[in-house]
Amino acid sequence: MAQWKKNKIQRENGEWVDAQFPIIVSASRSTDIPAFYSDWFFNRLKVGYSAWTNPFNGVKSYVAYGDTRFIVFWSKNPEPLLEHLDYLQERNIGCYIQYTLNDYVAEGLERGVPPLEKRIETFRQLVEKLGKGRVVWRFDPLILTDKISIDDLLCKVENIGNKLVGYTEKLVFSFADIALYKKVKANLEKSKVNYSEWTEEQMVDFAKRLVELNKSNNWNYTLATCGEAVDLDGILHNHCVDDNLMVRFAYNDKVLMDFLGVEIKTIEKSLFGATPIPSNAIMLNANQYAIKHKDNRDKGQRTACGCMVSKDIGEYNTCPHLCEYCYANASKEVAVKNYEQAKLTDWKSETITGR
Repeated sequence: MAQWKKNKIQRENGEWVDAQFPIIVSASRSTDIPAFYSDWFFNRLKVGYSAWTNPFNGVKSYVAYGDTRFIVFWSKNPEPLLEHLDYLQERNIGCYIQYTLNDYVAEGLERGVPPLEKRIETFRQLVEKLGKGRVVWRFDPLILTDKISIDDLLCKVENIGNKLVGYTEKLVFSFADIALYKKVKANLEKSKVNYSEWTEEQMVDFAKRLVELNKSNNWNYTLATCGEAVDLDGILHNHCVDDNLMVRFAYNDKVLMDFLGVEIKTIEKSLFGATPIPSNAIMLNANQYAIKHKDNRDKGQRTACGCMVSKDIGEYNTCPHLCEYCYANASKEVAVKNYEQAKLTDWKSETITGR
């Protein structure tokens, strides 16, 4: 578990309740906060807390933002973030964005997302605002159906990859593991999507051809899988909530660095040359590097997940992107209903659902 503090806070209705004060916030693996709930989230950030309901036991708890130093955003349409990012800078809160930019337009698997070219333009705008490296491209998940082959997927990836040159450093992907997620299986079957599971042989073939694409197109992207146990040549295992990225982008934040167990070192130079830099160093600039003395990995995640500890503040059954393969919604109808309910509160509710 994360070692952030717990304390009492006063709700807007005057009641005093227990709350946790996370240093790192994930917004969110459970719903698309940037696309649909940006106004809600930034209002709660200003109020100082929000409420969150545990999806496994239904218990409501409170999350306070007084100690928050870094936010990882996850989204398929983070355009609404653009008008709020200056506020994060005012609060000295760092961020980066895990941007899922797929192309399932022809197959209708993501009916609620904007047109592909619009999403690509949003990607570029965010990079221009935040800087290269702070917007990570995800093609996630890679799904095989009777209408989508490995060749098709590689063509889709190549099309987007060519348009993001100069705007991203990394491509993160995962293979749809449908049998593992009952909601995904049920949603696909309900929509009569004839899917097939990936075999390890297919994964190896896809990865080999993706590595070749990366070289032949001179992308020079770092390629990485999300939550995959399989080792693939030329492909790293990603850390989506990544303390190394946080160090790189927020190394001047001593509070955050202390929490991450990071020591900032100056490169010593003399007549005899520079002092050797350790192999595990995180290079920051020409004069500094960082050494991490702490294992920040979240032991509560899946075995193959490399994410560090964070507090996710999203809630299931609230994302109206209407993706056919969604793992976070029991049904599209429930998700749309919850979103409409949330809008009725004018984003003033403590919770995403407006209840």
